[in-house]
Amino acid sequence: MRNRSKRSKQRDSIQAFLASRHDHPTAETVYLNIREQIPNISLATVYRNLSLLSEQGEIRKISIGQGPDRFDGNTEPHSHFICRECGTIIDLAAEPALPVTDMDGHPFDGKIDEHVTCYYGLCPTCLKKTLPAGNIL
Repeated sequence: MRNRSKRSKQRDSIQAFLASRHDHPTAETVYLNIREQIPNISLATVYRNLSLLSEQGEIRKISIGQGPDRFDGNTEPHSHFICRECGTIIDLAAEPALPVTDMDGHPFDGKIDEHVTCYYGLCPTCLKKTLPAGNIL
């Protein structure tokens, strides 16, 4: 059961904004857009609410290792494709759920609650930039 704290206009606005997006915005992007609706909101408030929403499982925080964290309003099981060239994050359809009884041939006696799968490579736009003129995939 999720621990839900008292709702707020700021939190509801942030969650609604993320639910309407599929581009996995940064906290800065969320802030700039929410500020149009709530002019007196601070960046610290946006960070605090993103953290709380992530902890509660209402949104997903995506840490890609380089650059700022990104946020996803889609909490349904799905994977991500991350472009190594431009950093674009694309949602991929969920894989079928497979039971995990061992990991890399090592017995696993714990309990897995969820998993995150990320694929890395070149997005369609960046891939086209690398192809010689006239080549079509």
